[in-house]
Amino acid sequence: MTQSMFIVWRESVEALLVIGILQAWVSQQQQASQLRRHVWAGAALGLLLSGVLAGLILLAGEAMSGAANEWFQAALALVASLLIVQMVGWMHRNARTLKHDLTRHADQRLSRQGGLGLLMLALLAVSREGSETVVFLYGAGARLHGPPLGLFAVGALAGLVLSLLTISLLHGSRRFISWPRFFVISEAILLLLGAALLVSAIERVGGQLLAMDWPEAVYRGIGDALWDSSALLDDGHGFGGFLADFTGYRASPSALTLLAWLGYWGVVAGWLRPRKAETLPCPT
Repeated sequence: MTQSMFIVWRESVEALLVIGILQAWVSQQQQASQLRRHVWAGAALGLLLSGVLAGLILLAGEAMSGAANEWFQAALALVASLLIVQMVGWMHRNARTLKHDLTRHADQRLSRQGGLGLLMLALLAVSREGSETVVFLYGAGARLHGPPLGLFAVGALAGLVLSLLTISLLHGSRRFISWPRFFVISEAILLLLGAALLVSAIERVGGQLLAMDWPEAVYRGIGDALWDSSALLDDGHGFGGFLADFTGYRASPSALTLLAWLGYWGVVAGWLRPRKAETLPCPT
């Protein structure tokens, strides 16, 4: 539930930020009311496309069984993890100029294609965030069935509500949290969640590799635990379970899982270290 809530919250805030920038730009144009309708039509179509993608992924998952389904879910979790790293890196490179770039693109599209160009810009922006949300949610919740799946859906709905409250708070007051601080904190949590998704994918891959014919040393690296810290912090419930969901913590990690986790943070450090975090302008 907490994973889905955070994913939907974070991605919805970013989508609402983009729509807010476009709305502020539209209010300064002639025929503002007509252009505003194009923006919201594009946002609605973007949500529709995201829903179609979600349906296709679910159908693909239902159509597969056994090993094929395990590989498919592992691939989606891996893609979600890589998308998180790419998205955080993109924000570090483009956050400071996001508002300027978006309004420049809006000017160009309006001059070339009129309201249809503005509709397409909103559609692409919202469908991008929506598609990322779909992949993240599937990667995080692919193993859930029954009541846990219901809680996962409740968390997603709660995340949407929280995103609306967050946007109102960020627009209404800088006293509690500013846009730059919000994105720094949320991106850090996203990176932790990316590590958890990667570990989940690696464990699925490891389970499939164990069913194949390998030398004994490979089996030990994939299946044998390097240590067992469950007596100190169990990853199955309580705070240990929370860390497992959000950071990829495992009380009994295999060599493959540990190498993947360390490699992930090595890639993240190399991807982000050369770039300074930029401030994000308020869409007003």
